[in-house]
Amino acid sequence: MTAQKILFASSEAFPLIKTGGLADVSGSLPAALKSLRRDVRLMLPAYRSVLQQLGGARPLTTLELPGTLAPVRILESQLPGTSVRLWLVDAAEHFDRDGNPYLGPDHQDWPDNAGRFALFCRAIATLALDQAGLNWRPDLVHCNDWQTGLVPALLAGHEHRPATVFTIHNLAYQGLFPADTFATLQLPPALWTMHGIEFYNQLSFIKGGIAFSDVVNTVSPQYALEICTPEFGYGLDPLLQSLGDRLSGILNGVDYAQWNPARDPLIPQPYNAYNFEQKKFNKLALQRRMRLPVSDTMPVIGFIGRLVEQKGIDLILAALPALLKEDVQFVMLGSGHGLLEQGLTHAMEHHPDRIAVQIGYDEELAHLIEAGADMFLMPSRFEPCGLNQIYSLRYGTLPIVRHTGGLANTVTDTGEATLASNTATGFVFHSTRPQALADTCLRAVELYRTQPKVWRKVAFNAMHQDFSWRRSARLYLTLYQQAERQLKNRP
Repeated sequence: MTAQKILFASSEAFPLIKTGGLADVSGSLPAALKSLRRDVRLMLPAYRSVLQQLGGARPLTTLELPGTLAPVRILESQLPGTSVRLWLVDAAEHFDRDGNPYLGPDHQDWPDNAGRFALFCRAIATLALDQAGLNWRPDLVHCNDWQTGLVPALLAGHEHRPATVFTIHNLAYQGLFPADTFATLQLPPALWTMHGIEFYNQLSFIKGGIAFSDVVNTVSPQYALEICTPEFGYGLDPLLQSLGDRLSGILNGVDYAQWNPARDPLIPQPYNAYNFEQKKFNKLALQRRMRLPVSDTMPVIGFIGRLVEQKGIDLILAALPALLKEDVQFVMLGSGHGLLEQGLTHAMEHHPDRIAVQIGYDEELAHLIEAGADMFLMPSRFEPCGLNQIYSLRYGTLPIVRHTGGLANTVTDTGEATLASNTATGFVFHSTRPQALADTCLRAVELYRTQPKVWRKVAFNAMHQDFSWRRSARLYLTLYQQAERQLKNRP
């Protein structure tokens, strides 16, 4: 039986509130499921900024829940730009505050995060069991990351509960809290076991999602394999291994209405796979904007992302001396760790004609880099899915990536065999040594310079890849069916 009613729970969703890829998924997948004629409700905390953007969200019901002094209101609105019904958990004590959903003004975790998201989970579970007087019972609850990890645990003891799916977007963020937090949250005592949400004498929200859900998935097939290893499992790898075929990976989709060079209003020259030569005008515009020497034959390598070790920024810095021996330009946009920011700006100061760096984020510049660069660099140490490499494929900006997570599932290395089979879409390396990154960049630059017809052929392949949300949504419907079968067959 296909799940017709889906409660999709997340702590963020684009365009209302975003700190990372979770928001992109939560803002797109429910709409894609809705287009496939599913009755989807998206559930978010009623952050102050969300309520300000939505204006008049109407009250639906009021809940009496442990962990708060005042009744919790459920408000209803609509996710902007979609027809998806949006339910908001309005608890002023927990969510009516400025800034980041998880961090205070001092950039440290809110000290009451455990209580905030435990309350959110309780509200989700209450609506999932149709105990809020709304006369709507979902067939399935889809939870995402640690902030919703307690939902499957809270639902597990109920005989007539919906099926549960838990998606891990990044296992590095687990929602770990001291053991004494368990008592303060007034959670069912039966959950505090090594088979429950206790994790080395800590309370683990994410373990609740993994241990109690009917099925668990990650945002790429390769990442699903990687988190079952000690290197990427953060101590949860034995539990994840024990899931067997209940653990899988589904690639995130992208919004091709927003990321399409043929109809992108943020780039000066639209183009597609059939008039690829028009792409060079975006390169010239990018070079002018970033104050680099203007040349349509100079290879330009772009980067957009967080300036942190996970993204391999230290590898880029270490590889630059070898790469700058070639005539090549770099354009980089992002922010993150102070030392890495300083390293890049220092490199720019020493090579102003070869390296351009902008600290921060600029949506228009991000689109211009995707359209204007010839290659896009993503040397991540780990990458659950990644989106920029998928954008780059559609823009014919060939990705240079490390073989990890979603990067391994989306980019096919250019070699003799893949050229012959018309499957080459970029350049892939495996090692985390700077030399491996440098060698792969130089291999790409060599192909760009010496074999323009082959380069265009690879770009043509890249631009015809389909990583749309509709494709991903169909795979999620299959996953939902698996979750319902799993629930039905439980002893």
